[in-house]
Amino acid sequence: MLRALEEEGYTTPTPIQGRAIGPLMAGKDMLGCAQTGTGKTAAFALPILHLLQTAPRDMAHRGPILPRALVLSPTRELATQIGESFAAYGRHTGLRGVCIFGGVSQGKQVRALREGVDIVVATPGRLIDLLDQGLVDLSGIRILVLDEADRMLDMGFIMPIRNIVSRIGSTRQTMLFSATMPREIMKLADSLLKDPVRVAVTPVASAAPMIEQSMYMVPRRMKSVLLEHLLQEAAVARAVVFTKTKHGADKLAKSLNRSGISASAIHGNKAQRQRERVLDGFRAGRSRILVATDVAARGLDVDGITHVFNFDLPMEPEAYVHRIGRTGRAGAKGTAISFCGEDERGLLRQIERTTGRKFDAITRLPELPEPAIEEKPSNAWHGASHRGDHSAGSSQGFRPDRNRSGRPGWRR
Repeated sequence: MLRALEEEGYTTPTPIQGRAIGPLMAGKDMLGCAQTGTGKTAAFALPILHLLQTAPRDMAHRGPILPRALVLSPTRELATQIGESFAAYGRHTGLRGVCIFGGVSQGKQVRALREGVDIVVATPGRLIDLLDQGLVDLSGIRILVLDEADRMLDMGFIMPIRNIVSRIGSTRQTMLFSATMPREIMKLADSLLKDPVRVAVTPVASAAPMIEQSMYMVPRRMKSVLLEHLLQEAAVARAVVFTKTKHGADKLAKSLNRSGISASAIHGNKAQRQRERVLDGFRAGRSRILVATDVAARGLDVDGITHVFNFDLPMEPEAYVHRIGRTGRAGAKGTAISFCGEDERGLLRQIERTTGRKFDAITRLPELPEPAIEEKPSNAWHGASHRGDHSAGSSQGFRPDRNRSGRPGWRR
């Protein structure tokens, strides 16, 4: 593991890693409050790999190796990234795992489970599907992780989580990580954790200090032309633009491409292979702009994102922090620019109350051309469409080898 960390370029632990790794290696339960981009995945993945590598397997069990660690994640993008981290850190350990999420055939995942895995990383919905089909056995789970618990609460996964936990033995080590700690999350933690170590490395709902934030007051019909104007700046090397709806993401990406700005859209209506192609193109620089719904707010980890644009303000104020957290990662500087329309002032006030920040909104816009066709105001019902913008279910296996890009990762 130390050799793998050296190969990854890790030398000094982040604050959450420094505070979490020791107690977790000692077998303690943990309640962690940390934003994305703080090194949280390594904070729990490294102790899990250590514990699995040093703990003896149950030699009395016949058949394939039963999974001993389960990590639950709200979205398939985040699940994939967690699995890739396990594969990278554990490339020299011989431990194996599988990632289970929706949008792809379950065939590869079932084969991986039949061959035997040590670690399962999963979204709740498909995992329950496999449990109901009798295709996965959780009786050997000794370590359970709930990552981004507040996001899973927002997506309606609390009952599925309780269903899954009921199929795991009580003799286990449990870790719950969340960026915010609403009352429902505290109730869930109280029911799952035993005398947990509490770790909070950043204030709840606070943004990274290296992110420069600004807010434009702009009529909805002028948002597209303002965005195109700002994207022409040379400093915008790689940007994520967040929209409220899936239809809006597709429409905006097409508009940007017509204006000569390379852009791709990603959201829950796209098949898994399409989403992977879009992300690969964004990472490789074939698309400078990624237009996304909140499905990517916590599941997107791409180096070198210089800017985040909130084309539409999020319906939940906590999502603002997770959106802009795509930039300014690992100590780098970042820029977050948000657009507030006439019908979004209430959302702006909620963001200000949650973050404790009062925006000095920009009301004087640069000289902009009139849009060719005036955009129709969005239907108020569309505001909740992103709640369904997720998938739960299928799988890809990982081994300590290398994938097509040459980096340790998934067995495709």
